[in-house]
Amino acid sequence: MSEMQDFNNQIAAEFRANEGQVGGMFAGATLLLLTTTGAKTGAARLNPLVYYGEGDRYVVFASAGGSPRHPDWYFNLTAHPEVTVEVGTETFRARATELVGEDRDRIYAAQAARSPQFAEYQQNTTRRIPAIALERI
Repeated sequence: MSEMQDFNNQIAAEFRANEGQVGGMFAGATLLLLTTTGAKTGAARLNPLVYYGEGDRYVVFASAGGSPRHPDWYFNLTAHPEVTVEVGTETFRARATELVGEDRDRIYAAQAARSPQFAEYQQNTTRRIPAIALERI
């Protein structure tokens, strides 16, 4: 198992043991667990992600910390948009849809105002960081 998978699994275990709350670098963050299906492997892939809640949808950001490349989970959900989401103690199936235009810009700006590191992520890369809405199905 890779170091990143180990890290994600540790965060997930803490998340599940504490009704969606974790410490460390995610302390106080709005965090969800996203399980995607691997685009190439078909295997389940788990990622803890910071989200922005708006109405009935949760929006996650494919920032990869400002990396020049989208994170692997982004490619997974574009290949297989039906995902599993865990928020707090609730688990549900959702459909992932990439936000575009004004909707994406408005939500990304709101997330960057709430968590300034997201503004830094966008400044650190030439790619436009995708915002993906997760809506219950």
